[in-house]
Formats: sequence, C-alpha cells, structure tokens
Amino acid sequence: MSLSAAFLSAAIALVGATVHVGPADRPALENATVVFDGQKILAVGVNAPIPPGATVIDARGKIVTPGLFDPYTQLGLVEIGAVDESNDVDNGGDPVRAAQRVTDSYNPESGVIPVQVAHGVTTVLVAPGGGFIAGQAAIYDLDRTETDTGLARPSVGLPVGIGGAHGASRGAALVRLRELLDDAATYARNKAAWEKAQYRDFTASRLDLEALQPVLQGKTPLLVSVNRRSDIEAVLDLAIELKVRVVLVGAAEGWQVAARLAREKIPVIVDPVENAPESFDKLGARADSAAVLAKAGVPVLLSTFSAHNVRKLRQWAGNAVREGLPHAVALEAVTRRPAVVFGLPDHGTLEPGRVANVVVWSGDPFETTTVAEHVFVRGRAAAGDHRQKRLLERYRTLPPAR
Repeated sequence: MSLSAAFLSAAIALVGATVHVGPADRPALENATVVFDGQKILAVGVNAPIPPGATVIDARGKIVTPGLFDPYTQLGLVEIGAVDESNDVDNGGDPVRAAQRVTDSYNPESGVIPVQVAHGVTTVLVAPGGGFIAGQAAIYDLDRTETDTGLARPSVGLPVGIGGAHGASRGAALVRLRELLDDAATYARNKAAWEKAQYRDFTASRLDLEALQPVLQGKTPLLVSVNRRSDIEAVLDLAIELKVRVVLVGAAEGWQVAARLAREKIPVIVDPVENAPESFDKLGARADSAAVLAKAGVPVLLSTFSAHNVRKLRQWAGNAVREGLPHAVALEAVTRRPAVVFGLPDHGTLEPGRVANVVVWSGDPFETTTVAEHVFVRGRAAAGDHRQKRLLERYRTLPPAR
C-alpha cells in the first residue's frame, strides 16, 4: 500500500497475479492481469491488453481479489465507544426511527476508517442501532474525496430487532411490526385523508410512514436481527403474510431451518466466530453455522458486526473456512454476495465495467500472516497511513529506561 495516487497514471495494470474474479463457481485465473482506471475495471485475463502509459505493478506470486465488503457494521458512526459525543450508533428517542438516515450521522473523516482499509476492506454497510426500527442503513465505499463521501447507496435496509435481547416480548414485537406496516399501507392509500386528520392516530410519524413505503413495495428489505429458531420462523411467516423482503442478521439458530431459508431464498448475515450459546436466544449456536447454511443453498454473508474490528473480516472468513465453508464461497460471502443482496451490481467482482475496488495480497487473504500490499478503492490507491501505524512507528524504538 505504499503507492500514492499522485504517482499513478490514468490506468493501472496488476500483472502476473492469481486473480479471483468473484463468483464462487469461477476458478482463479493464474498469471493474469487486471487493468483499471480511476473508477472502473477495464480488463481482466491472462492476456488482458495493457493501455499505453499505464502504471504496471508486478503482482507475480500475489493474489488479487475484489475489495472486501462487510455487510453489517457501525463504521463511521463511532469513534470511541465509551465517549457519547463520538458515538452515533443509537441516537435514542422514539423506538420507531424508520425515517432516520445513517447518512446524516456517518463521518467519512473518522480515524477508524483508514485502519480497516489497510486490511483490504473497501466497502461496508453502515447500520444504525437501538430502538425497534433503528433507521435506514447505507452502503459506503471507503474512499473520501473533497466532493464525495464514498456513498454507494443511501438506503438499503431498515434494521429491526426481534427476540429476547430487544426488550419487549416476541409476540408484542411482531404485533407492533405488523401494525406499523399496516399503518404505512393505509397511509399510502389515501395521504390526502391523513393530511386532513380524517384517520385515527397512527403508530408512527408521517416521515416514518413514508420511510416504510419502499419496504411495502419490495424495494428495501427489513434487516431483522433475530437468533432463536422459533423467532426466525415467526419472522419468515410474517414476511410471507405481508409480502415484504427480509434479510436475517445473526440468525444463530438459522441452521436449524436451513432448508426453509434456502427454499425461500432468504439471505443470512452470519457472525462466523459465534460458536457457543451466550444467551437463551442462542442456545443452538454452532461454529459451522455458515457452512451448514451454505451447503443447504442459503445466500450467506459474513460480517464482523463491528466498527473498530471490521479489519478482522478476512480472519472471520478464515474461521468459517476452518469450520467447513468452502474457500471460494467464503470469499464470495465477503465480496460479491453482499453486492448482490443489496443491489450493487457494479460491486463485488473483478469484471470489466465494475467499480475498481481491488486488493493485492501477499498470500491467501484468509491467513493471518498475509498482508494487503496494495488497496484500491474506486480505482484510487489507498494512502496506507493510519493512526495505528503511526503509533507503532512512534513507539517502535523507545529510549532506554533510566
């Protein structure tokens, strides 16, 4: 990551690498070349043409992958967790905050972000927390410019919490969700009557009812944090009843209903290091959950569910591989699969026309001894400087104690 964008020409060619294009069913390309410009992938292949004047980087013996994509984080919302003034994960107030946009809280200048980029993470979903409906999650590429925060999609899902960890009884939470969606549908049928106060009182504000419309239209999923098997099944029943899309978040006992999740094509965001019961909602937690789900045909995504530890995404994926998830499927679960689930067709693969989020690794990206030697976000070389590195350099050599 020592290259500076200032010294790169309009086109960059990574030459001689083992290239993982993205889809799990496509074999890696040996001795291949990846060519991209300031935004997009131009060419990929063993004999891909290199434009005249391109900056050529010798990647022989290296592995090139799409940039890693963590599909459920709080990156950019929290600087220091114990300092309230720097923590915008949970803004409190009304438990129904469908209208609250994470884009209004995200800090692209956060000192936490460059640390994650240095470890090959180029894209994240940023989700608010707290309440019953926490707000609107967004997706960011981790490249900040003078005129661009890196925003890739402003509203990709509404986090909802169901289960013992979320306060109210399960039945009460599901009733409330059903009532909210019913109110939103009623509001949409006759907004003029609502404006004239000709309706009964609704359970949410006008802006919240508006924010729920994409959910009712099937454009935006509910990101449902849920773990117990019975709760998962209740959520699926409700989704079918109301004809809304859901993405399960956590789903510690989801492997127990893997066949149904696969049949109904429900994506699941898994924490691959959750390997033991830590609550009554997670009595069935097991280390190979991701492998069991994927084998059944469930669309599996892997996440750190973090802010400061998003950089460990590749290590988390390596844990899933250790527990039986095929290596290619694990790589897809942290690159292409999140892009597919959240509607970013130009992300997640190294194919012509895709966004140039590219990482050159010294070895297998899931090995802890591997380093990200070059990281490109939207075609721009990441600077590689961050506060952890500066602290290391500052204290690497200390004066002798007196």
